[in-house]
Amino acid sequence: MTILPAVDVRGGRVVRLLRGSADEETVYGSDPAEAARRWEAEGAERLHVVDLDAAMGGAAQGDAIAALIAAVKIPVEVGGGIRTLADATRYRDHGADRVIFGTAAVSAPEVVQSALALWPEHVAIALDARNGRVAVAGWKEISTVGAVELALRCRDWGVRRIQYTDVLRDGALVGPNLDATRELARSSGVPVTASGGVSSLGDLRQVAALRPDGVDEVIVGRALYDRRFTLAQAREAVC
Repeated sequence: MTILPAVDVRGGRVVRLLRGSADEETVYGSDPAEAARRWEAEGAERLHVVDLDAAMGGAAQGDAIAALIAAVKIPVEVGGGIRTLADATRYRDHGADRVIFGTAAVSAPEVVQSALALWPEHVAIALDARNGRVAVAGWKEISTVGAVELALRCRDWGVRRIQYTDVLRDGALVGPNLDATRELARSSGVPVTASGGVSSLGDLRQVAALRPDGVDEVIVGRALYDRRFTLAQAREAVC
């Protein structure tokens, strides 16, 4: 199982939000590229980067994220505010290995399908849910679409990676939603990246137990930044 350290960028800084709330922000650094180099040096195999400004409808942090991608040799995936093919192409041109669509999967499926036609192995869907319903627009709105329903649609489009986050757990250090993650993976048959709520090595071991169901990656944010465990310890826990 692959551990992906999260680098969330807002206003050019590295931050973590509590349950996606812009008013509940903790700053962990002023240089996203430096954070990326740190995780690479500690053994990260892939980085998960989110442009929170763009996700919330603000100005994209394109330059900061381009500098981050250029700063490391490991694959970098980018999400947050990618709602057009031009948005995705820009990050691919900067060297992003994987582009992640969220809101567009609900509001503009044709964009996701066009991206899949260009880069079938390099497109993922961020399926962020609150009480089983998909959250969109930087988690500020809850759609009427169910998480499993959207996962099945994405599977039919040819999506080969879904990233599942329980919004109510993200940044809260209360443990991931294992049941919902398992259900999504089993129902869709698409490889799933677990995200949201990881607080301990025990949480990671529980996520690793979902590998037979199709969960083969996990994103970790606040727990790493708060030094609850090291990246080396996390990787060992999911071996």
